[in-house]
Amino acid sequence: MKPLLTATDITKRFGPVTVLDSVSLDVRGGEIHALLGANGAGKSTLCKIISGLLTRDGGDMSIAGEAYLPSDKQTAERAGIQIVQQELNQVTTLTVAENIFLTRMPSVLGIIRSRQLADRARQVLDHFGLNDVATDTVMGTLGVGRQQMVEIATALDRQCRLLILDEPTAALGADETQRLFERLRSLRDQGIGIIYISHRLDEVAQLSDRVTVLRDGRRVCTQETSSLTTDQMVDLMTGESTSEHHSFQSFATAKTAMQVKGITAGMVQDVSFSVRHGERLGIAGLVGSGRTELLRAIFGADSAEQGTVQISDRQPTHFSHPSQAVAAGLAMVTEDRKQNGLLLRQSIRANTSISSLGKRFASLGIIRNQRERQAAQEMARQLETKCNDIEQVVATLSGGNQQKVAISKWLVRDADVFFFDEPTRGIDVAARRRIYRLIESLAQAGKAIVIVSSDLDELLETCDRIGVISAGRWIDDFDRDSWSTDQIMQAAFAGYRQAESVA
Repeated sequence: MKPLLTATDITKRFGPVTVLDSVSLDVRGGEIHALLGANGAGKSTLCKIISGLLTRDGGDMSIAGEAYLPSDKQTAERAGIQIVQQELNQVTTLTVAENIFLTRMPSVLGIIRSRQLADRARQVLDHFGLNDVATDTVMGTLGVGRQQMVEIATALDRQCRLLILDEPTAALGADETQRLFERLRSLRDQGIGIIYISHRLDEVAQLSDRVTVLRDGRRVCTQETSSLTTDQMVDLMTGESTSEHHSFQSFATAKTAMQVKGITAGMVQDVSFSVRHGERLGIAGLVGSGRTELLRAIFGADSAEQGTVQISDRQPTHFSHPSQAVAAGLAMVTEDRKQNGLLLRQSIRANTSISSLGKRFASLGIIRNQRERQAAQEMARQLETKCNDIEQVVATLSGGNQQKVAISKWLVRDADVFFFDEPTRGIDVAARRRIYRLIESLAQAGKAIVIVSSDLDELLETCDRIGVISAGRWIDDFDRDSWSTDQIMQAAFAGYRQAESVA
């Protein structure tokens, strides 16, 4: 079969660093081609070159046999190439409809036809199964998962020959993921080529036809997906043999680290739960169920209408600002690192130390630079953050390495209770294992851990106990020795069934 896209010996350098070294890739029309590699392997850079977001330093490309050299994203789109990047690319102050048709507004003499805009946006959303998203909703008020779904729906609405998806399911739940897969298979059947980047290897095995693996900016191989196991994929990405499975060990004590009572905030209604020292408590639920909203209300990032939080032996209280929560011993790795978790224009060093300046790195208002640098270097080494040095600006890192920096600042802070909201979103398999080991070491040190994840398998692997939120309510929690996937999924839908029965 003649390739739709051929990229030959693509090379890209950023200063003295070569991030792509003579990488070749071909994608056929009517195939889903997975692009795998650890963070920093060059996957996103290659896709940005194909989609016109970056220029190449060497190599050639062609589309259906014709020379292809995009000077910008618009040129690539005219050639039929659409990309949905790992980091959301939306105007959060505009409505959903305005974001969908941002560069193609229906208008007459420069005046936007609002009714036509709303009707067309409604068709796009309904076609993708987003019936519950209103077209006039301000994009920034949606959760990250819903924002991701809207962005994918926008890309799929446009006519394209080649669709590039970079970690499209990182913020999606199981139902949304399967809905996306059905749509992608339909596009494949229509002859569209798809490049699919994901660290979720079970998805790759389930969805893709062929796999190309990159490592350290070089192509390792291209093979039929059916010829590889997920362990073999990991071996190819890391260049090492897959380590033996690490059995779970509990470090939970009998002493309560945090007690939450009656938290109500927006859709979150009267939620109570506790977590013990050394315990890893997972919070499961469907996208939009209120998991992130609950953490934000506890942490003081959003205002709670009622309820209290008690940390260890402190008096029950509620936090009206995150600074109060941090002072009380709480730490939160946010779901959206780009918007809420990092200072993108600052260095790795500055981001690592920012939450602990007064506690560890400053005296009489003067920052102790040597101590700050040592802590940042140790965190970068421990998390194996791929960077030139700790003075590198965070915005120039890959998404996965940015996530490592976002986690680093709280590890340095050494809080008593850690909130991890989607901690491995956009992180490769090897780095994910390192994050799990770090969380385990925190639990072993007696820290209380609360983990929100859209990946139920992640919670099943890492947690002592899993609580389930459905439609803003705490439905139940399940201990490791008695839980089942079916029980947890039934609980995830329970709140919505209750709402329907009341209606």
